[in-house]
Amino acid sequence: MLTGLVLFWIRKKRMERPLNSNSTLMVFSEGQIKKATKSFSEKIGEGGFGCVFKGELPGFSLVAVKKLKGVAQGEKQFRAEVRTIGIIRHVNLVRLFGFCVQGRARLLVYEYMENGSLNSHIFSRSSAKLTWDIRYRIALGTARGLAYIHEECRECIIHCDMKPSNVLLDAEFCPKIADFGTAKLVGRDFSRALTAMRGTIGYLAPEWISGLPITHKADVYSYGMMLLEIISGRRNTNKCIEGKYTYFPMFAATKVNEGDVICLLDPRLEGQADTEQLNRACRIACWCIQNAEDSRPMMGQVVRMLEGVMEVEIPPIPRSIQNYVTMEDCFVGNNLD
Repeated sequence: MLTGLVLFWIRKKRMERPLNSNSTLMVFSEGQIKKATKSFSEKIGEGGFGCVFKGELPGFSLVAVKKLKGVAQGEKQFRAEVRTIGIIRHVNLVRLFGFCVQGRARLLVYEYMENGSLNSHIFSRSSAKLTWDIRYRIALGTARGLAYIHEECRECIIHCDMKPSNVLLDAEFCPKIADFGTAKLVGRDFSRALTAMRGTIGYLAPEWISGLPITHKADVYSYGMMLLEIISGRRNTNKCIEGKYTYFPMFAATKVNEGDVICLLDPRLEGQADTEQLNRACRIACWCIQNAEDSRPMMGQVVRMLEGVMEVEIPPIPRSIQNYVTMEDCFVGNNLD
């Protein structure tokens, strides 16, 4: 009984200390989390792996608690998040404070982001409050976060699910990449990872859809699609009614190639954008969505291009899009005959 009491006391103390001497992650009890979230009463988000609740912990102020669902699926995402975002720090990555592993409970405690996800702003009527300056800073900050996990960490981290709903915004609209539950670690030599297709339709790189092993360039492709959405305020999967084009990225790539980018700007901005930055951002987006991995830039290069310290040439229309344009031209021509 005495041994049991000592072990219980040690375990309780560990709940309030970092996981180990090399980690700043805290281990919380389920009771602490329930108290902080008022028994999970205020839900602020929901995804395929679980729900996110607002809470308040002593010493941390406001926090966001992700409650994972499903033992097998939740356990896999839990381990991925702790293994990646739990051991790195960057101003453009959401911070993981700690976690809870108790019984079937798998809980992750993050910093609270006052302005929610990028997704909730650019695709809503309120997106007008995201001025061009804010959008450009979001694009640059997100690029810096990806460059960090790709090129500066001990192991290259492939996020595998880059999209607007996984970019969170703090009180000052500083972007922070979140949701590393599907992330993959690969060697520093940027070796390939053969993994089941995951992520979201519309952001998946061609090589992944083809069932080939992926590299960090899969994130670059997703970033390019997301950048088009930041610029235009429209989803990349939406149909496009301009002319004969029915796929917005195809229309965007064509207009960038023609040098006509102002038509791609979100109409809610009423033309209020820095012309040079707009042209630069549109070109970068189209370089990122090139079919061939080698044609896509590294995220570090994207950062330098957005910062204006590296020139951005006019990109070619991605091959798959070019083929689609050619087929449509032939179809229209045949109809005219």
